[in-house]
Amino acid sequence: MFDAITIIVIAYFLIMNIAGYVSMGLDKVKAKRNAWRIPEATLFSIAILGGSVGSIFGMFHFRHKTKHWYFVAGLPIIFFIQLAIAIQLTT
Repeated sequence: MFDAITIIVIAYFLIMNIAGYVSMGLDKVKAKRNAWRIPEATLFSIAILGGSVGSIFGMFHFRHKTKHWYFVAGLPIIFFIQLAIAIQLTT
């Protein structure tokens, strides 16, 4: 059905998207408590490394970083770039 490489790739992207979603939620909780925050560069890095969908869902679900234009525009741009790369690699 699936070879080992495919399973590894799917698992990687699943983990990265969960990490993107959870990091948005965790940073929102920390923001409410005035606690140490997750750096914005880290949030973007997770998205760039394959967690863009989870980061986008987390951003809107937790209503976190939605007032920052560079997140509202940047995360979808990252996703579409990743989608274009994936299409190129599979054709």
